[in-house]
Amino acid sequence: MSIDNFGINGLTDDEVRLSRATHGQNRLDYKKENRFLSILKSLAKEPMVILLLVASFIYFISGNLGDAIFLAMAIVLVASISLYQDTRSRNALEKLKQYTQPHCKVIRNGTVIEIRSEELVIDDCLMVAEGSIITADGRILHSNDFSVNEATLTGESLSVYKDAGKKDNIVYCGTTVASGLAIARVIAIGNNTRWAAIGQGLQDMQEEKTPLELQIQNFVTKMAGAGTVVFLIVWGLNFFYSQNLLDSLLKALTLAMSILPEEIPVAFTTFMALGAWRLMKMGIVVKQMKTVETLGSATIICTDKTGTITENKMDLARTYDMSTQKVRSLEGPMDAAAEHLIAMAMWASEPIPFDPMEKALHDCYSQRIPVDERVHYKMVHEYPLGGKPPMMTHIFENAAGNRIIAAKGAPEAFLEISQLTKEQQQQIIETIRQLGQDGYRILGVGEAQCKEHHYPKNQQDFPFHFIGLVAFYDPPKKNIPSVLEDFHKAGIVVKIVTGDNAVTTTAIAKQVGFRGYEKSMTGDQLMELSDAALQEKVIEIQVFTRMFPEAKLRIINALKAKNGVVAMIGDGVNDAPALKASHIGIAMGKKGTEIAKEAASLILVNDDLAKMIDAIAMGRKIYTNLKKAIQYVISIHIPIILVVFVPLALGWTYPNIFTPAHVILLELIMGPTCSIIYENEPMEKNTMVQKPRLFTTTFFKWKELITSIVQGLVIALGALWVYQLAIKYQYSEESTRTMVFVVLITANIFLTLVNRSFYFSIWDSLKNKNKLLPVMIGITILITALLLFVKPFTQFFKFETLTIFQFFCSSMVGFITTIWYEIVKWRTRITTAAVS
Repeated sequence: MSIDNFGINGLTDDEVRLSRATHGQNRLDYKKENRFLSILKSLAKEPMVILLLVASFIYFISGNLGDAIFLAMAIVLVASISLYQDTRSRNALEKLKQYTQPHCKVIRNGTVIEIRSEELVIDDCLMVAEGSIITADGRILHSNDFSVNEATLTGESLSVYKDAGKKDNIVYCGTTVASGLAIARVIAIGNNTRWAAIGQGLQDMQEEKTPLELQIQNFVTKMAGAGTVVFLIVWGLNFFYSQNLLDSLLKALTLAMSILPEEIPVAFTTFMALGAWRLMKMGIVVKQMKTVETLGSATIICTDKTGTITENKMDLARTYDMSTQKVRSLEGPMDAAAEHLIAMAMWASEPIPFDPMEKALHDCYSQRIPVDERVHYKMVHEYPLGGKPPMMTHIFENAAGNRIIAAKGAPEAFLEISQLTKEQQQQIIETIRQLGQDGYRILGVGEAQCKEHHYPKNQQDFPFHFIGLVAFYDPPKKNIPSVLEDFHKAGIVVKIVTGDNAVTTTAIAKQVGFRGYEKSMTGDQLMELSDAALQEKVIEIQVFTRMFPEAKLRIINALKAKNGVVAMIGDGVNDAPALKASHIGIAMGKKGTEIAKEAASLILVNDDLAKMIDAIAMGRKIYTNLKKAIQYVISIHIPIILVVFVPLALGWTYPNIFTPAHVILLELIMGPTCSIIYENEPMEKNTMVQKPRLFTTTFFKWKELITSIVQGLVIALGALWVYQLAIKYQYSEESTRTMVFVVLITANIFLTLVNRSFYFSIWDSLKNKNKLLPVMIGITILITALLLFVKPFTQFFKFETLTIFQFFCSSMVGFITTIWYEIVKWRTRITTAAVS
C-alpha cells in the first residue's frame, strides 16, 4: 500500500527550511550554567587546589615570593590539566549524545524518510508505529487501531486509544506507541512541547553512582581523612620543636599534598568517558557510563536469532497451501491457490511494511499477483501482534463494502482456532518440521469472514480458515561461527532466545556450530517451572524458542539469581522489559525499535554481533588499565609520603628534604602518567582468553593492593637509603635532595614500564604500541634535565648538578627498586604454565 493512499504528501524541502528558520530545531534548550564558571567552582572544591592556595599564601606573607609564585603557577597548571581532562570527557559525552538521539519517520515530498528527531519541524507529517517513541507533539491525521502509553506524562499505565475523529487527537512528545500506526501533523517541538517541563526536571537529576565509583570515592575519602590526621600530627610536632607557626604549617601541608591521591577520580572519569567515545568510534553507542565498567564482567549473552545470528534478509522461498498440501518454491508460474496464499499473507502485513518478512511479502505480491488490489482497500481495524503463540490480524474494506480479514503468525496459533481435523493438523506439523529442518522461518496464514460491524475483542475469536504456510530463508551471517568461538574462548556463555520455533532455530544453530543446539525449551514450558527449577534449567539449556516478554524476563532474572552478569540483545517492543532487567541491555541500531533502544544501555549501530566481542574486550581493557593507573598512583605516592615524613619524624640531618614546591613538582610530573599513558595502553594479549571477572569483586583486591604497597615501600626504602648514603658521604642538603629526587623520577619511569603488565615481562610490554608512552617519558626526562643542568631552575628548586657517581647511584637505585617486580612476574608465568 503506497503512502499515496492516505492522501498525505508532507512538506517540501523548501517548506522544511522555512519552518526551521521560523520555529527552530526540535531540541530542549535550557539555561545552562556557564561552563567556565562551573569548572572554576569544581576546582575551588579540589583539596589539592586548596592546599596549594594555602601554601602559596603562607609563602607570600612570609616573604618567600619565588615559591609563592611557583605554587600560584602550579594552581594554574593543575587547573589547565583539569580543564583539559574535563574537556576531553565532555566532548566524548557530547558526541555520544548525538548518536543516542532517537530517529523518526516523516512524510516529505510524498515519500517516507527517516530523520533524526532533532530535524523535525512544525507541520511535518510524523509517522509513528508500534515500538516508536513520539518525538514531538502532533495532531493525528490518520490512524489504524492506534494507542499510546502516556505514563511518562500522566502516570497512567493503561494505553490510550486515539484517532483523528476523537476529541483527544493529540500525541505528545516522550510517549510511546503501544499499538497500530498513525500519521500526525507536528504542532509543537522542543521547549514548546508538554514534555519540555518534565525534561527540565530530568536535566537536573543526578545519575546514581556505580559500585566502582563508590569504591573509588570511598578509597579517596579514606586517604584524605588519613592525610588530615597526619597533617595535624606533623603540624603539632613541628610547632612543638620550632615554635614557628607558619613554618610548621608549611611542612605539614607538604605531607598532606603527598598523601592526597587526587589523580584517582580524574583517572576514573577520563577512562570511562574516553572508553565510551572509543566504543562509539567502533560502532557501539554506550548510553550509560556504568555500562563501560560492566562490559568486562559479562558472563552470559542472550541473543535473538533473526538479524543477529542470521542476516535478516527474509527472502520468501517456499509456500504450502492446504488445498494441494504441497510445498512449492517460488520459481516458475503460480496457480490460483498459491496466489491467494501470498495475497492473504500480504493483507495480514502492515500497509506500510517495516519488518523484513512483511517487505518480502509486499514485494512478492507486487511481482507475482496480476491485479494489485491495494489501491482500492483501506485498513479499518487492526489486531496487533499478540497471544501465545503470537499472531496478528488486519481488516480491510473497499468502497463497495467488500471486506478482507487476514491473519498471520506462528503456525501453532492457527491449529486450535481453525477448523482442522487431526489428520490436517498432523500434516501441517510434519510440514513445519521438514521446512524447519532446512532452516526456514515459517508463518501460518489464515482468513475469516465477518459481516458484522462489531469485531470480537480478541482476534482468536474469529472463525479462521487456515490457508497455508509461507517460509522465508534467512541465511546465517558468515562471521557468526568465529564470533561464537571468540565468546567461548572469553569464557562467555551464549544463549539463543527467540520467538521462532524450535526446529528452525535448531537447524540454524547447528549450521553455525552453536554449542548446545541439541536441547531447547519453549516459553510455555519455561513458564510452568518454579523459580528454583528454572534457575537450574537456564544453566543447562542454551536454546529458548517461542519466547514472549514474560518468559524472556524470567530467563534474565533466573540467570541473575545464579550470579550471572547478563547481556541481553533485543530489538522489539516485547524485548524492552528484558533489556531493562539485564545488566547490559543491547539494542540493534538498524532493526531495533525506538522503545528497545530507549530501554537498552548499549546500541550496536550495524547490528553486528561481532561488535559485542569488541565491546567486551574494550570493557576488560578499560577496567584493567584503570586498575593499573590506580595501582601506579598508590605505589608512587608511598615513597613521596615516606620521604617527607620519615626524616622529619626520626629527626634526620635534613628533616625537611622536600618543600611543597618539590611535592607539587613531583605530582605534576607523575600525575598525568596514570590518566594519559595508562588510558592509551593497548589490551594485553591474554585478556580475551581469561574468564570474566566476578561482578561482585571489589575493585581493590587485597593481593593487588598489597602488591602496590610493597612496590611503593621498596621504592621508599631505596630513596631513603640514598638519603642516608648522601649523609654518610657528607653531601650538602641540595645534593641529597637532588639524589633522592632522581631516585623518585627514575623509579617513576621504570614503574610506568613495569606496571604496563602484571603478568608479561617488560620486554613483551614494550612490543605493545602506545604512542603516548615515549612522549610522556621524554617530557619527564627533559624536565629532569632542565632541573639538573639549567642553573636558574636548579637554584630555584634548591637542587645541585650531580657528579657522575651521584647520578649513576641514584638512577640505579630507582631502577632496581622497580625492576625487581619482573622476577615476581616471571615466577607467575612459570606457575601458570605449570598449572595449565
